[in-house]
Amino acid sequence: MEKKEVKEQLETARKSMGFVPEIQRLMGEEAPEWFKLYQDSDEALWKDTALPAKIKVLMALAVVAGRLCPECAEMQMKSALHHGATRNEILDTLGVVYVTAGAPGVSVCREAIKKLLK
Repeated sequence: MEKKEVKEQLETARKSMGFVPEIQRLMGEEAPEWFKLYQDSDEALWKDTALPAKIKVLMALAVVAGRLCPECAEMQMKSALHHGATRNEILDTLGVVYVTAGAPGVSVCREAIKKLLK
């Protein structure tokens, strides 16, 4: 992938999520061949298909929270807000995480909740 393509893809990420995750910027600079694969999967998440993008991003939030990744949870929460998710929809999603992954899954979202859901 050429540098121009990487730059265009990062701009697509910014428009789709409202920000560019640091990992995407790093992948684009350091490993453009892997960046394309990563970007293609993200773009599928951000498009309305049978499921609206907002729902897919909330699902992604639940998965990364359940896998105990606080940085990932914060990025998905930001993306969910950008895709129109409400505070209550995010909190309902975290309720599902609590039921399916337990308190550790929800606790990884603590800092993101403090930052993003004031």
